[in-house]
Amino acid sequence: MLKKFIERPVLATVISILLVILGVIGILKLPLQQFPDIAPPAVQVTALYPGANAETVLRAVAPSLEESINGVENMSYMSSTASNDGSLMITVYFKLGTDPDQAAVNVQNRVAQATSQLPAEVVQAGITTAKQQNSLIMVLDLYTEDQGKYDQTFITNYAQINIIPELKRIPGVGQALAFGGSKDYSMRVWLNPNQMAAYKLTPEEVMAAIQDKNVEAAPGKFGESSREAFEFVIKYKGKLNQPSDYENIIIRSNTDGSVLKLKDVARVELGSYTYASHTRINGKAGLNIGVMQLAGSNANEIQIAIQEFMEKASLSFPKGVKYLVLYNTKDALDQSIDQVKHTLVEAFVLVFLVVFLFLQDFRSTLIPAIAVPVAIVGTFFFMQLFGFSINLLTLFALVLAIGIVVDDAIVVVEAVHAKMEHENLPPKLATTSAMSEITGAIISITLVMSAVFLPIGFMEGSTGVFYRQFAFTLAIAIVISAINALTLSPALCALFLKSTHHAHADAKKLNFKERFFAGFNVGFDRLTKNYLGSLRFLIRYKWVAFAGLGITLLLTVFMIRKTPTGFIPSEDQGFIAVSLSMPAGASLDRTSGALAEAEKQLQHADFTKTLNVLAGFNILTQSTSPSAGVAFILLKPHEERGKIKDINAIMADVNQRLANIKGANFFVFTFPTVPGFSNVDGLDMVLQDRTGGQLGKFSGIGQNFIGELMKRPEIMMAFTTFKADYPQYELQVDDIKAEQLGVSTKSILQTMQAYFGSAQASDFNRFGKYYRVMVQADAKDRSEPTSMDGIFVKNRLGDMVPINTLVKLERVYGPETASRYNLFNSIGINAIPKPGYSSGDAIRAVEEVAKKQLPTGFTYEFSGMTKEEIVSGGQSTLIFILCLIFVYFLLAAQYESYIIPLAVILSIPTGIFGVFAAISFTDIANNIYVQVALVMLIGLLAKNAILIVEFAIQGRKQGLSIPSAALKAARLRLRPIIMTSLAFIVGMIPMMTAVGPSAQGNHSISIAAAGGMLTGVVLGLFIIPILFIVFQFIQEKIGSAPQQKQSENNAVSLEIPVHTNN
Repeated sequence: MLKKFIERPVLATVISILLVILGVIGILKLPLQQFPDIAPPAVQVTALYPGANAETVLRAVAPSLEESINGVENMSYMSSTASNDGSLMITVYFKLGTDPDQAAVNVQNRVAQATSQLPAEVVQAGITTAKQQNSLIMVLDLYTEDQGKYDQTFITNYAQINIIPELKRIPGVGQALAFGGSKDYSMRVWLNPNQMAAYKLTPEEVMAAIQDKNVEAAPGKFGESSREAFEFVIKYKGKLNQPSDYENIIIRSNTDGSVLKLKDVARVELGSYTYASHTRINGKAGLNIGVMQLAGSNANEIQIAIQEFMEKASLSFPKGVKYLVLYNTKDALDQSIDQVKHTLVEAFVLVFLVVFLFLQDFRSTLIPAIAVPVAIVGTFFFMQLFGFSINLLTLFALVLAIGIVVDDAIVVVEAVHAKMEHENLPPKLATTSAMSEITGAIISITLVMSAVFLPIGFMEGSTGVFYRQFAFTLAIAIVISAINALTLSPALCALFLKSTHHAHADAKKLNFKERFFAGFNVGFDRLTKNYLGSLRFLIRYKWVAFAGLGITLLLTVFMIRKTPTGFIPSEDQGFIAVSLSMPAGASLDRTSGALAEAEKQLQHADFTKTLNVLAGFNILTQSTSPSAGVAFILLKPHEERGKIKDINAIMADVNQRLANIKGANFFVFTFPTVPGFSNVDGLDMVLQDRTGGQLGKFSGIGQNFIGELMKRPEIMMAFTTFKADYPQYELQVDDIKAEQLGVSTKSILQTMQAYFGSAQASDFNRFGKYYRVMVQADAKDRSEPTSMDGIFVKNRLGDMVPINTLVKLERVYGPETASRYNLFNSIGINAIPKPGYSSGDAIRAVEEVAKKQLPTGFTYEFSGMTKEEIVSGGQSTLIFILCLIFVYFLLAAQYESYIIPLAVILSIPTGIFGVFAAISFTDIANNIYVQVALVMLIGLLAKNAILIVEFAIQGRKQGLSIPSAALKAARLRLRPIIMTSLAFIVGMIPMMTAVGPSAQGNHSISIAAAGGMLTGVVLGLFIIPILFIVFQFIQEKIGSAPQQKQSENNAVSLEIPVHTNN
C-alpha cells in the first residue's frame, strides 16, 4: 500500500496540496479571538426602586426575585448587589456549555412569576433580564473640546440616538451601552417647596395634573360608515415634549378666574434622568461606550467595522465633539498574532538550520521543510470542523507543532540516508527498504502522541476548554504530519535524493562548507564513541543508572511540591485601572475633586496615552456610588513608555504618585488576562451570613476575617468593598400624632419621596425615543436636613400640616451597597497574593484562616476564576496520570507485552524533572501553560524511547544478544534523536524572548517545554537502553515459551509493512 506512494509521487503531492487548500479556506473562515470563550454564561436581572436605599432593596425586591430564579435549569450559583441609588443587579451563573439565550428565557420566565410580589414603583421602572456579555472587546470614548457648549448629558443622548443603535447593528456585536448611570434625557420638574406651601399644593396634586394634561388619545373619526362624501380623522396633540408646554400646564383655577400654572411652583428643563456620575476623558467631559462581542464571532472583524463606522460618523459630529478608542482587544490580539507569526517563521528557519547541520545536504533538508507548512496549514481546516477559533492557545499549539512535525519527516530522511550510505542502494530502493523498517515506529509514535492528548478531551469546565483547544490542535497537526511521513516524505525522498558520492569527494579541494561538515561529523562520531562507552559502563553497573533515576524522581517530587501553582499568568495588556474610594458618605463633588487631583498627577506621565476618569462609579462592585470613582490609564506601546516599561513597575509608580492625595484611598490593579470572570486579578471569595443577622454585625466579622488574612505571609493585600459605616438618617414617623392630625403615613412618605428622592409623573416621546417626566425638589431645597422645615403635607380636611411636627430624623450608619450570594447576605472579599507566592498558596491560607476564624452560621465560598482554579487543580493531576496510562496500554498492545512498555514509561520522569528545574530557575508558576507543556512532553519523550526500543527489538529478532541489540539501537538512533530534540528546543527559542500582551504565556510554555526536553533527552539516552535490557530480560524469563516462537509473534506485527511493500 505505502509502496504505491513511492512509485506514484504525483498522488502523494496531490494529497498534500489538497490539505493545504482546505487549510487556507479554514484560515479565512475561522473566528479570531484572544482566548476561547471560557467564562461561564451568565444572565443579569436588573431592577430599580427609585429613592430606596440598599437595605430596603434587599428586603423588598431581592428575596422575591431570587426565590423565584433559584434552581433554574443548569444554574451553578447566583449573586446580587443592591446599591443606595435603589438599583438591584442579580447575576445568575450557569454551567459551561449552557445555551445563554435559553438560559435568559428561563430566567425571564421565573422573573415574570415574581413580579406580582414587588412594589409598584419597581414594576413601573421596569425589570430587565439579559444574558451577560462577558467579552468586552472595545471601549469608545466621545468627548467635547468645547465644554461651554455641550455637557455630558448632551453627548450621551447624542450617542444614544445616533451612534449606539448603529453599533448594535454591526454583525457580531452582542451589546453596546453607555457606562456610568442613565443619562437619558428626561423632563425635570424642579419643585419649589415654599411656593408649593403658599399655594397649599402637594407633589401628588402636581403629578396628578401632569398626568391629566399629558396624554396620548384617539378621539376618533367623523363620517365613518355614513353616506357623507368625506371622512375626517380627529387628532389630538398628544404628549407634550417641550419644557415650555409643561410650564403652562394648568394645575387649578381659582374662584377669581385666575389660573395656577406649573411654572408658578416649579422650574422645568430638559435634563438628565440621573445625576449620579461624571465622566472625563483626558480632562474633557465625555462618555464611554462599551461594546461586547457575541460568542463565535470574529473580534478583529467587528473592531475593524466599528472603526470604519466611527470614522464615517465622526464627519457629522457636532462641532468640537471628538472620539477615541480607549480600550480594544484588537491591539493586543494583533500584537500577539504578529508575535506568533514571527515566532513561526523564526522557529521554522532555526529548525531548518538544525536539520541542515545534521543532514548536510540541501535536498534532504527540503523534505522536512516542505512537510512542516503542509501539516500546519492543513490543521486549520480541521480546527474549523471542531468549532475552534484562532486564538492564543491554538496559535501556541501550532508553534509547538513545528518542532514535533519536523520529527516525522526527519526520521524518514534519516533512515533513507542510512540505507544509502551503509548499503549503497539507489534512492528509490533505499526509500522502500527504509520505509519497511520505520513504518511501524511512525505509526506507533503518532498513536502515542495523539493518545496523550485524548484524556484532555474529558476535562470539565473552563480549564477543559483551555486544554481542549490546545491539545486537539496539536493532535491534529501530529496526525497530519504522520500521514505526510508515510506518503509525501517517502515520495520526495525517492525523487529528490541523489546517490551518495563518496568516491570523488577526495579529488577536489574541500570548500568551507565541506570542511565545516567534515569537522562536525568527526566531532559527532567522537561524541557517539564516548556515549557508547558510558553506556557499556552503565550496562556493567546497572545500579548506577537506577540510582540516578531514583534521585531524579525524588528531586522531581520535591520540586513539584515546592513550585507555586497558578492558573493563567497575568499579562501586560497595556491597560491599568485605579479604583478610588473616598471616606464614607463623601459627595460626588468631593470625589470629582480627588479624581481631578489624580488627573493632574497622571495625565502627563511618560506612559499615559489616554486617561479616562469616572466619578460616581465603583468598579469593584459595579455599582453607582457618589463616594467612589475609577480611572483607566491606557498605556503607550511598549517601546514608547519612557524610563519605566514593565507594567508592575508602572503600577508601583502610579501608586506613589497618588499617595499624596489627601483623604482618598486608591487601589491600582490590572484586569485579569481572561475576560469574563471578575475585574480584579487575584482571589475572589464571598463570606455568607446564614444566620440572617444584622449587616452591622456581619461587617464586623468580615473586617476581623480580613485582618487575620493580612497577617498571613502569603497575602499581600485583602480588601472588601463592603462598608457598613455610611452616614444615614433614619426617618421615624410619630404615628399617634399623625393620626390625631388626620395625616396618613403613606402621604408623608410619598411627599418625602417626591421632594427628596424623585418620582416619575409621566412620560413623553422626542427624537423617536421614550423619555420620562420626573418630579423632585430643586437642588438648593434638598441640600441638608434643615430643608425639611419648609415641607408640608395635606391632612384629610385639606389643611397643610408641617412635616416636621410628624417625623424626626435620627443619625444612623448603614451599608452603601449590600450583596447576597445564593440567597444569603454576603460580603465579597478580594485577596492578592504576595509576589513569590502563587494563587494556590493564597487559597490554602484563606482556607486555614476561615477554619480558625469564622463563627458558626458563617461560611465562605470561592467564586469566579478562583473557583475554576480549584476545580481544575484536582483535574490536571488526574489527567496527567490518565495520559501515562493511555501511553502505557497503547505500547503494551504494540509490543504484545505488559513489561517492555515500562522501559518507555520510566524514562519520562527525567523530562518532568527538567520542566520543574527550568521553571523554578526562571520564577514561573506551575500554571495552565506549563501543565500543557508537561502533557505534550509525555508524548515527545515517549517517542524518543519508542525509537530506541523499537530498533532494539528488531535487533533482538535478528539474533543479537539483548545488550548488543540495545547498544546497536542506541548507536543508530542517537543522531535522529539528538537532531529532532535539538530542532524542537531551537524552535522554542523565539518564544522565550517574546514581549507584549502574551509574553508570559509564551515564556511559560517554551521554557517548560525546552527544559523538559533537554533533561529528558540527555538523561533519557542513558537510561532507556538500560531499562530496555532489564525489562526485555524479565520479559524473556516470564514468557517461558521458546524465544523463537515469541519473536515470530512479534515479527509478524512488526513486519506487516515489509510484506505489503515488497
